[in-house]
Amino acid sequence: MIVKLNIFNIDNFFKTINECRDTINLLHQNMKRETLNKQYGIQDELLKKHRKNKNFLKLSLDIANPKDYMDIVLFTIRDY
Repeated sequence: MIVKLNIFNIDNFFKTINECRDTINLLHQNMKRETLNKQYGIQDELLKKHRKNKNFLKLSLDIANPKDYMDIVLFTIRDY
């Protein structure tokens, strides 16, 4: 399942991602996929972009596990 998200609370977003059961892939504009959960170098780059964008980040994720999908969607609803 592919989902586009607006992230405001990036620390709790990373916590949610890192607790997922299966791989969460970050989709880049060229549709390249990159594993996001527990990939702290990538997360650090996203944190920098988040700060540069005044605590806002728009991401596209590919989520295979339906339970992970629900966890991320529920986080997004609570975060908004």
